Amino acid sequence: MDTTSGWYLHPLRVRYQETDQMGVVFHGNYVTWFEIGRTEWIRNAGYDYKTIEARGLLLPVIDLQCRYIMPARYDDTVVVCTRIAECTPLRVSFESQVRRVVVEQFVSGSVPSGKELPGELLVEGGTKHVWVNPEWQPARLNKVMPELYELIRAGAGA
Repeated sequence: MDTTSGWYLHPLRVRYQETDQMGVVFHGNYVTWFEIGRTEWIRNAGYDYKTIEARGLLLPVIDLQCRYIMPARYDDTVVVCTRIAECTPLRVSFESQVRRVVVEQFVSGSVPSGKELPGELLVEGGTKHVWVNPEWQPARLNKVMPELYELIRAGAGA
């Protein structure tokens, strides 16, 4: 993965159980989709949470922002767009968007910085995290996994 490329896009199709009585995606599902976007960003970069946790690092959410613009509906094709917004040895922030796309318009993978994202913006926001050890004490990513820290820094454009 070219981690300096900006956004990473991961496709989803809205499932019936993700909608409410109004026929729109229940608002809490977007938070789950943000998490899917983060884990897929890291997986596409050559890591996975299982390996990171085996190295003694956890990444709890300490802040969540979510702004709802338009609803997604059952059977819509959406892409979860994720990129690194900021990083330090102790913290990392992800920016997220959920966008409705038509199947012919769908693009999977990385989108270069400056290139427009596909589809219609539905939800935008992000999450902030802190690296901790299994005892929930702050952990410096650059000390525990310096190769991952450099990859994330590159993704943030640092």
